[in-house]
Amino acid sequence: MSLLHHDDHQEALTELSRFRGEFYSCLTARSDGLFELADAVLCGDGPVRSLAELSLVGEHRRGHGGLYAAVAHGRLDTSRLRLALAAVPLPRAADGRLVLAVDITCWLRPDAHTSPERILCHTYGRGKDQHIPVPGWPYSIICALEPGRSSWTAPLDALRLTPGDDTATVTAQQLRELIERLITVGQWRAGDPDVLIVADAGYDAPRLAHLLRDLPVQVLARMRSDRVLRRAVPPRQPHTMGRPPRHGGEFVFGQADTWGTPDSETVTDTRLYGTATARSWNRLHPKLTHRSSWAAENGTLPVVEGTVVRLEIDRLPSGATPKPVWLWWSGTDASPADVDRLWQAYLRRFDIEHTFRLFKQTLGWTRPKIRTPQAADRWTWLILAAYTQLRLARPLAADLRRPWEKPAPADRLTPARVRRDFRHIRPATACPARAPKPSRPGPGRPPGRKNTQSTPRHDVHTARKTDTPKAKPTKSTIPRPRRTG
Repeated sequence: MSLLHHDDHQEALTELSRFRGEFYSCLTARSDGLFELADAVLCGDGPVRSLAELSLVGEHRRGHGGLYAAVAHGRLDTSRLRLALAAVPLPRAADGRLVLAVDITCWLRPDAHTSPERILCHTYGRGKDQHIPVPGWPYSIICALEPGRSSWTAPLDALRLTPGDDTATVTAQQLRELIERLITVGQWRAGDPDVLIVADAGYDAPRLAHLLRDLPVQVLARMRSDRVLRRAVPPRQPHTMGRPPRHGGEFVFGQADTWGTPDSETVTDTRLYGTATARSWNRLHPKLTHRSSWAAENGTLPVVEGTVVRLEIDRLPSGATPKPVWLWWSGTDASPADVDRLWQAYLRRFDIEHTFRLFKQTLGWTRPKIRTPQAADRWTWLILAAYTQLRLARPLAADLRRPWEKPAPADRLTPARVRRDFRHIRPATACPARAPKPSRPGPGRPPGRKNTQSTPRHDVHTARKTDTPKAKPTKSTIPRPRRTG
């Protein structure tokens, strides 16, 4: 082993041990049980099927009763854990900027009729062209993306949406707090490129850009192909009478005759998609009205200008017919280099789907039948902390492949393959969890001593002190049966 490789190995091991110690410090109640539960998730053989089976993993030294009690009654300092996740090394783009992807994934609970704060979640893929709403707990998750094709991301925050929440407002507040934490821990400094936030068509990109306009961020999101935007107001001619307009001509996505000449155009040859043609138009904005998420705004609504990018490709890897993709960027006057950077960053947004699939299918995020949303939040943060440990253990893992699997380079290991070797990496890291106490019965009550304390009953209704108890029948009033014969 070379000296440079040994230094990188030792640095990765130190970072993993530091995070594990900080994660244990974030657990404020039943910390040992929760910490060993996260280790059981990381060291289990195969996908996680239930919480009870995790108690059989060797790294979890407690019984299944303590496991369920830790999930139901444990406590976790989420503010400190959020800061710890923001302080770990994060992936960056080629120009050194942070690229964050935000999306909503749902923990479906259709049969949990006694679980509160469930919301109807839109589900896809349950039938041909069918979007069936299913009750569940939607979570807004933010991840940092890697520059190239990868199944790895860096989860930084998770927030459960409650009934009545406005998605754009809640997501903007979640992003604001995350950006402030990244600045606090030194992930972004003055002079660095703006943080790029990538979202899908379910988000109102102009509203996100308006709510985050005072932060060093840029918003990039896909727009539906039936949108209509407005151009900037042309220069006002001298001696023109009347009120000046606020919006220019229409830019209809579905009508090519309204587009005009693009401000920039790039052509790129790709391996998977063939020729990718991207055209952009500067200074386009939506015409806002006092409806939907803008209903609470008072006065004149703002004009949020941005750049529209239309991406066309020759083919899709699945063989389906490709459709053009419309993107809206909160910046203006995009150069050809900016256009290529933007559509390539949007394609990296789909890496977050690999993370969601690993959460649900391998780490068992949605497997437990948890009743309360507070316990669901606790389990969600355990999954995020476990995945972060996998990412930090990535340089330390060996390729323990199955006989039918192809070998992979050390820098191309998937999260599932790193998880196979985590059991061998774990002993070299810090393990602050204490051993469980003996569970044998106690000595009992000393002989000759009576228990004078009354046992409280919570399953019956007790009368108030002001209530008058009923009089007991006296001995003289009790009728006795007459003796015959």
